[in-house]
Amino acid sequence: MAFSEFRPLDESSLIEYIKTVPSLSDKLGNKFDDIQIKEIGDGNLNFVYIVLGSSGSFVIKQALPYIRCIGESWPMTKERAYFEAVALRKHGLLCPNHVPDVYHFDRTMSLIGMRYLEPPHIILRKGLIAGIEYPLLADHVSEYMAKTLFGTSILYNSTTVHKESVAEFCGNVELCRLTEQVVFSDPYKVSEYNRWTSPYLDHDAEAVRNDNDLKVEIAELKAKFIERTQALVHGDLHTGSIMVTQESTQVIDPEFAFYGPMGFDIGAFLGNLILAFFSQDGHAVEGNDRNAYKEWILRTIEETWNLFRKKFVGLWELHKDGPGEAYLPAIYNNTELEQMVQNKYLTDLFHDSLGFGAAKMIRRIVGVAHVEDFESISEPSKRAACERRALELAKLLLKQRRNFTSISQVISAIRKLP
Repeated sequence: MAFSEFRPLDESSLIEYIKTVPSLSDKLGNKFDDIQIKEIGDGNLNFVYIVLGSSGSFVIKQALPYIRCIGESWPMTKERAYFEAVALRKHGLLCPNHVPDVYHFDRTMSLIGMRYLEPPHIILRKGLIAGIEYPLLADHVSEYMAKTLFGTSILYNSTTVHKESVAEFCGNVELCRLTEQVVFSDPYKVSEYNRWTSPYLDHDAEAVRNDNDLKVEIAELKAKFIERTQALVHGDLHTGSIMVTQESTQVIDPEFAFYGPMGFDIGAFLGNLILAFFSQDGHAVEGNDRNAYKEWILRTIEETWNLFRKKFVGLWELHKDGPGEAYLPAIYNNTELEQMVQNKYLTDLFHDSLGFGAAKMIRRIVGVAHVEDFESISEPSKRAACERRALELAKLLLKQRRNFTSISQVISAIRKLP
């Protein structure tokens, strides 16, 4: 067989590959004359191809044995494709409305075939930069997070099932180590990979590296990230990993998936919405000051957490007599006690989410990989002013997160920033 060992595919070899895979060739009605293939991998890591035929379509994603945006000088395990495929399938079972179907996975080729999210789907980050409102976003993302995080935790599963799943995902250690480096380490020291809007943020980047209180807090979060196996988290749930239309929200790219703290996913999403909020002044033009849009983003942040909390507790109530072993019914057998443990759990999760969200914001301003929300602001001084406000809020959230008791207090803190 021609594809018995790994090799990167191009357009022509991809067609030959598809012909050998019934689950893919059937999607095209076994018609190969009019196939269009387009490489759209604008991400940091992989090849991504859209395959369009008269009878059907799909996306092919192939992992390379290095980080694509840097090259072969930074090797990276192609096994990440396996964990992405397993995570897509697990999350897809729990939340089929917001996770694209996987049609095919080939471990040897590190290749996934999945549903093509046809136009008008676009990357959420691009929609936020363009100032487009998505009325269902908070509802959809909160549903995705509640169902996937609850459904892979010991609130829902037995210890045995949970430990088996944790053991499987321990293999995704290389991508976890990458996150450890770029989120929890590099921004707090001198690193060859760090960058920022220089010279405007030189002092701000140095202040992060010299902030002892910040380092104490980031160490605690790093330990939680490494040690805690609360649920199967997406691991990279930013606004570039979500595709949207006015009616549809689809979560893609869980190659960083692992069993970790739930707040890492929630924080990543909320933190990226906050970055989008602070970028808006840089995208304002005469006749559109973006103020109304900034209000929509703040409402979306608030609704996402509040809806998540409501849905998560709802799932907890629904399954409290199920196989989950976190809170045994024989012990937690009255309403008052149930509410006490739920409130404690959700308060801790809220504080985790604020901490991880802040850490993700900081790394996007003074670390290796930045966000298009800011990068697309062409005037450096204007970009830096937006980034500085986001950085100040992130430092406040990281250090003061336990003082916040509600998401509305976070929104107030965002509004109060000078």
